[in-house]
Amino acid sequence: MDTLTALPKYLSRLIVNTLNVSIIMGLLFSQHIFEGPPILAQEQFTIANGVIVSPVLNGLNLEKNIREKISIEEQTKNFDAEVKKKYKNGIIIDVDKGVKHIKLIKYYQKQPVRINIVEVNTNLNPDLELTPALASETLGKKSTITTIAKKNNSIVAINGTFFKPSTGVPLGTLMINKKMYTGPIYDRVSMGIFKDGYDMARIQLNASLKSHDKILKIDNINQPRMLSTYVIVYTPEWGKLAPPSPKYGKQIAVSNNKILYSSTSQLEIPQDGFVVVGPTQKLEQFVNEKNIKLEVLTKPEWYDVNHIISGGPYLVKNSEVYVDATEEKLGSIGGRNPRTAVGYTPDNHLIIVTVDGREKASIGMTLTELAYFMKSIGCYNAMNLDGGGSTVLYVNGKVVNHPQVQGGIALSNALTLNKTNNSQVTANSSQF
Repeated sequence: MDTLTALPKYLSRLIVNTLNVSIIMGLLFSQHIFEGPPILAQEQFTIANGVIVSPVLNGLNLEKNIREKISIEEQTKNFDAEVKKKYKNGIIIDVDKGVKHIKLIKYYQKQPVRINIVEVNTNLNPDLELTPALASETLGKKSTITTIAKKNNSIVAINGTFFKPSTGVPLGTLMINKKMYTGPIYDRVSMGIFKDGYDMARIQLNASLKSHDKILKIDNINQPRMLSTYVIVYTPEWGKLAPPSPKYGKQIAVSNNKILYSSTSQLEIPQDGFVVVGPTQKLEQFVNEKNIKLEVLTKPEWYDVNHIISGGPYLVKNSEVYVDATEEKLGSIGGRNPRTAVGYTPDNHLIIVTVDGREKASIGMTLTELAYFMKSIGCYNAMNLDGGGSTVLYVNGKVVNHPQVQGGIALSNALTLNKTNNSQVTANSSQF
């Protein structure tokens, strides 16, 4: 050993590697003299930095790994062929394993429209996670897509749900890692992101404040008040203070299921709790309760959903064009404009699309045109996201479409595709 360590480093490694190869070859050869299945003497081994460090691999595992590798390679070939066939006239760029960026130009009314698509096959890359992301830890702030993407180490990002320009607060359902940041408005369509796939539906909030013998319906979470009769919950993500009470209104601050204090004035939101704001006649019954609990669910009951992001209107529903802009109170976003959309295929390929508009080189799309396009590329369900000046797509470090403002305007939130080895969420209900 002393002699070996005295040799030059490269020569020491050569000798060790030679010994290891000799041992491996001997073990492989020894398979033929054992009875039963051809395993490596029922011992397992691996090599790290040229040295045998622990027995971990036997012949059966090796055969399984080979089969899995062949299967993945075959799936990859099929995915490549499918994308080439689907986007015949497009420029196809490999972003990562299982992730393709496609650039297309299509013509509507004999005018050009630039389209960017990202198609994702997570079966080929289980380390990919799709998740909404806020511009900041609080709701009332905005950042560019590049800032949000780099903060989350994203390989792909698009602008997310609608937001109030003056405050940056998302207007619609936003759940991240099972935490409900904002509730729905007008029952608009949302995409649920699960461990093994996606769902899409028009979402309603099913939330309530409960004591041992009382139940009070909660109308929304961290959203602007639409009616004076609404009961709304505000969490620390809203900011330091809850909004002013409505006329004849009251506020209750809750921490660890205990009421701290109540007032008709604005209350500070506890860091480990929330403030309920609503009509005095509705909240007064809870003031003297010792224990109070907030339960947050959705309709439909997506109990195992990890993330939710809302949009609107629907574009494709159950493989059919379905544009319900009027029902979702989105009539104002009609016409030909820049667009952002998200959808998924029957085999759970994620589809992300941006459309440039309001310029001679790309005139944009109507919602109906976008819906037919999403169906044409295989979407089983698809929905519109915030568009116009918000439309922006980030891929591998740069903005790849042509937003009206170079680099894109500051956004409230984004939908991001990230690489992670530890992305599992195990909770079974919404939380704050």
